[in-house]
Amino acid sequence: MNRIRHNQLIQLISAQFKDIIRHPAVIFWGIIFPILMSLGLGIAFTRKSDIVRQVAVIGQEQNPSSAGPSSGTDSRMIMDFLRHHAEKMESNDTVSPAHRITLKDDKLGNTIFVFRQATWHQAMSLLKRGNLSVIMDESRGEIQYHFDPLNPDAQFTYYKLSGIFNETAVTASTDVILPLTVSGTRYIDFLVPGLMAMGIMMSCMWGMSYGTIDKRSKKLLRRMVATPMKKSYFLIALMMVRILMNAIEASLLFLFAWLVFHVTIQGSLLGLLIIFLSGNIAFGGIAIFVSSRTDNTEIGNGLVNAVVMPMMVLSGIFFSYHNFPDWSIPVIQKLPLTLLADGLRGVFIEGAGFTDVLAPTAAMLTIGVVFFSAGLKVFKWH
Repeated sequence: MNRIRHNQLIQLISAQFKDIIRHPAVIFWGIIFPILMSLGLGIAFTRKSDIVRQVAVIGQEQNPSSAGPSSGTDSRMIMDFLRHHAEKMESNDTVSPAHRITLKDDKLGNTIFVFRQATWHQAMSLLKRGNLSVIMDESRGEIQYHFDPLNPDAQFTYYKLSGIFNETAVTASTDVILPLTVSGTRYIDFLVPGLMAMGIMMSCMWGMSYGTIDKRSKKLLRRMVATPMKKSYFLIALMMVRILMNAIEASLLFLFAWLVFHVTIQGSLLGLLIIFLSGNIAFGGIAIFVSSRTDNTEIGNGLVNAVVMPMMVLSGIFFSYHNFPDWSIPVIQKLPLTLLADGLRGVFIEGAGFTDVLAPTAAMLTIGVVFFSAGLKVFKWH
């Protein structure tokens, strides 16, 4: 009797295992896809032979973080030091000139500091976008370092820079650390708009796409065929409800961030509204397209993850996407989640106006309309 029961258990395990592996999609999403994800994360975070740190050197200009103009020189000593001790770089950027200093370390890897002379406006824009973490200037013969003291990467960069300049006796005075107090320069200011963008994507993809697939698998959509209902109305209703839910969730997140961390909106409220709506439409259209055919929830789970996971890693939600190789940046910047996150950050921390967000808004509306139209054409009830 015990042998029969054991055989039953073995046969049941075998049957369940064969039922799972007979779907090629399950093998891909369960085995191959995680390997691809680890490859992407490894490229971004695995120690490279050279770690590059961007540093802005300020010319003579009014400092927006202080009450008045920056007193002292226009960073002549820093630039003279770089001209004598750093390698000149060819650069086509608007922020120039550029110099490079390499600190060699066989055990921990080389660290390359790229110094670019910039105005305060240029430096603050680069800082808010996550392209750099430390700003340098001079005042009364002292080197001043401006950075967020709660940012570990900024602290690391400061300690390395301080060692370089103090060792060469650029100035006899001690370094001056000036914590950045300008709104939008903290990591939390960078993070909150990204979390809003990710929330929109996850809500649309799981709430609309997976929800629709689950209803189809349970034969619930089949019942709707008998009702006098247009297919487009049903899908638009799904999208409108999701937009309303996302608006409530984003408002609560902003309220919390405003009360606890004093996060503010520096740009146009109208611009924020249109970038928010266009992001919902973009991911709503993608969600409808993804859920338009399959009734297998395991395949649906894989399809949803295939959309959300790469963008969640690549699009700069938790860290700047400039960690990835330079050749991939133009591709990453065209992803829907990147467009949405950059647009929201532009309004939140860069003071972007209505006209500044028209380009990403148009791109996301185009994505949403194209995918919605395609999904509506191939959508099946059962």
